[in-house]
Amino acid sequence: MNRKRQRAPSLKVLVLGSTLLLLAPIARAAEVEPTDPMHTRLGDFSSKIEPSLVIPLSDPQAELFNLSEGLTVKTFWAMTRYLDVGPSLTYIAMPSDKTKDVLGTAWTFGASLRVKRSHDVPEDAAFFAISPWLDADALYVRTGDLNRAGFAVAVGMSVPIGERRNYWLGPFVRYLHILQQPERIGFDNHDAKVLLVGLSLEIGNGVRREPAAVVASNAEGRTVTKATYYCPDRDNDTVPDHVDHCPDVAGPMDNWGCPLYQKIIVKKDKIELKERIYFAWDQAVILDASFPVLDEVAQALKDNKGFRVQVEGHASSEGGDDHNQTLSEKRAEAVLDYLAAHGIKVERLKSRGFGSSVPADTNTTLAGRENNRRVEFVVYFIIVDEGSK
Repeated sequence: MNRKRQRAPSLKVLVLGSTLLLLAPIARAAEVEPTDPMHTRLGDFSSKIEPSLVIPLSDPQAELFNLSEGLTVKTFWAMTRYLDVGPSLTYIAMPSDKTKDVLGTAWTFGASLRVKRSHDVPEDAAFFAISPWLDADALYVRTGDLNRAGFAVAVGMSVPIGERRNYWLGPFVRYLHILQQPERIGFDNHDAKVLLVGLSLEIGNGVRREPAAVVASNAEGRTVTKATYYCPDRDNDTVPDHVDHCPDVAGPMDNWGCPLYQKIIVKKDKIELKERIYFAWDQAVILDASFPVLDEVAQALKDNKGFRVQVEGHASSEGGDDHNQTLSEKRAEAVLDYLAAHGIKVERLKSRGFGSSVPADTNTTLAGRENNRRVEFVVYFIIVDEGSK
């Protein structure tokens, strides 16, 4: 360690700068979700900052200098679960206990190799997840105006902080040996031996955790793994909105997320009637027998406030085309008026007559013509809440 009149860089400034350097992996580490199982990967990145107390072991340093402060910064890349490599930087400033203007300084830079207990050890393993480690450094050392070689070995122990294990904290002891150089007048070029004792803080990617899986077995005994996904579900009925026929009202999955209506089936594109709507002969007058099914249509529209429907009237081929067209339009309007009278806003309703132009069945039989005389409810627009997918 050379002795020279100079001012040491502020150790606080060095600690602050090193801390900023360590912040780089935090953004990546924040993306890791705490699910199981855990594992580390080749190339995982971490950084360490090690403030320490510096104890000179050899003369003349032990005779001239007080206990002092040092700072080591290391960066590691994982080669395996147990082996890391990376660069190392250390600064030591040792004031003299005899002369205030004399300061011993040393800068070291080199390559570091670390062997450790894997950071992905399960929490229920022996000694929890505590990770003892051993590292060794090959160093270039600058002491004053002298360029020297050196090496360091250290042993320590780290404990994870937090479930994601992005942070590790623990004590360490490092032995630093600066090798002798050819004699130069005015410089102390003997071997220097120093002990550094301190606390190590490591910040890194943390452990990788794979998504949880649901495992089910079929009749043949094969195992199928299904990943778990989360989708928007406005009505919280466990049926995702993209398959829910009634996204604004809760219902079971086996009914496509719709309540169990008795006389209708709600689909994505229409409300399907299980019963016919009956009108007076050749008139747009709804018979009482059809009130229950229309009441249930009104209830479905109240439940699903995002639905707008087109009421479509259809006729069989009996009679003239103009007569059938007019009759189908009036019957569709009669159904619209019924729904409006039972609490459905008119702006959500639209009616249209198709006459006999869109038959659902053959017009050559009595049963087919009855099927063609019908009213349909087509869902022509579904309001989706802003921000949902």
